[in-house]
Amino acid sequence: MKEKVQFYCNTCGYTASKWFGKCPDCNSWGSFTEELQISSGKKRNHYAFQKVHNKPVMLRDIQTATIQRWKTQIDEFDRTIGGGIMSGSLILIGGDPGIGKSTLMLHIAASLSHEKKILYVSGEESEQQIKHRSDRLAITNDNIFLYNETSLESILSSIEELKPDILIIDSIQTIYSETLDSAPATVGQIKWVAGQLLALAKTTSLTVFIIGHITKEGIIAGPKLLEHIVDTVLYFEGDKFHLFRVLRVIKNRYGPVNEVCIYEMSTSGLKVIKNPSELFLSGRLNISPGSVILPCMEGSRAFLLEIQALVTPSYYGNSRRVAIGIDSNRVNMLVAVLEKKLDYHLGSQDIFVNVVGGMTIMDPAADLAIAIAIISSYLNKPVAEKITLFGEIGLTGEIRTVHLAESRIKEAHNLGYDICLLPFINKNNITTKLNLSLIGIQNVKDAIDFLWQ
Repeated sequence: MKEKVQFYCNTCGYTASKWFGKCPDCNSWGSFTEELQISSGKKRNHYAFQKVHNKPVMLRDIQTATIQRWKTQIDEFDRTIGGGIMSGSLILIGGDPGIGKSTLMLHIAASLSHEKKILYVSGEESEQQIKHRSDRLAITNDNIFLYNETSLESILSSIEELKPDILIIDSIQTIYSETLDSAPATVGQIKWVAGQLLALAKTTSLTVFIIGHITKEGIIAGPKLLEHIVDTVLYFEGDKFHLFRVLRVIKNRYGPVNEVCIYEMSTSGLKVIKNPSELFLSGRLNISPGSVILPCMEGSRAFLLEIQALVTPSYYGNSRRVAIGIDSNRVNMLVAVLEKKLDYHLGSQDIFVNVVGGMTIMDPAADLAIAIAIISSYLNKPVAEKITLFGEIGLTGEIRTVHLAESRIKEAHNLGYDICLLPFINKNNITTKLNLSLIGIQNVKDAIDFLWQ
């Protein structure tokens, strides 16, 4: 038996023979962990199952076929991942512990089990615990098989015997291979197990779902390399103190990225929200300073969000800038533009910006809504009730064009809004005739003059 100590970077999977404070590959600090590798000296097969060996072929000789997608009968989920689940794909679902990943997978398994055979492998819960959850979700079907196992070799044997169409692994951190002597959930085990499942999916057309937990840094527990191995990466996000959850596509080889599907968590499971705008605006009873409505885009989906800002005098040495649901660096930039170009004295003010409902947005079109919310709170002047606005702000204070402006306007019209402030260039490109007044603006001052003068 030979013992060898190796160090792995938990962020990118970089391997080294000694410890580093800073990873040479991804520059992460304090990300190296030590693993003891014990080798018996025996040569192991590269695959834990019988792999078909192909030969190189000419590109022009390859016969293409229609891409097979499986519909889950959950329309919003199918739209999010590009029209359905691709046969033979490896899909990673990440999220915080307890956010509802296992519940989501049970819903997907139930929707597919009418036509497909499902093998649900759980290394965290017993079969009785999963059965108790399925009873609460009212899931009853003969095509869902539960298997409480953590050994990869035993799982592969069961797959060969059962021949399922879809495999669900819950979770990747609990599965280990007997060919490695390291402990489960180590970098070596996670990489090896994921590689085996990828080869299995590609050679047998078995669709594999992998559940992975997210660490406090917001990455899949284990190496970030997992995201490069799989075909699709889905993040299940949400605040435990709010009822809704967001399924976000981070990577998709067979469809669009940044698409979202919004669920509401209830005692009977997850319910798809088909009109998220009404959900996010349901608690907005009256207008008040610092509140602005934003038509936001997530992928191809448009919905309305409320942006709130609170500006108060700072009684300490350094003023505070707090952003929840929005990039704090973006907020700092917008505050600097307002100070430089519009002469608002915000340096001595504490500024708090929040996206109501716990949603996280990265849409640059939110710039104008954030700026107007800050000014509204600072001047203590509210924005009229039926006004919505969007646009990206440049460093010189100009309003720049944004994508999918027509989809944003249609959503605002459907929710009964009368006026929309948008970039001047976008206004000239709108072709749809709606009962909605479009106000094209070229800079932030134009928006302020229209709203309060």
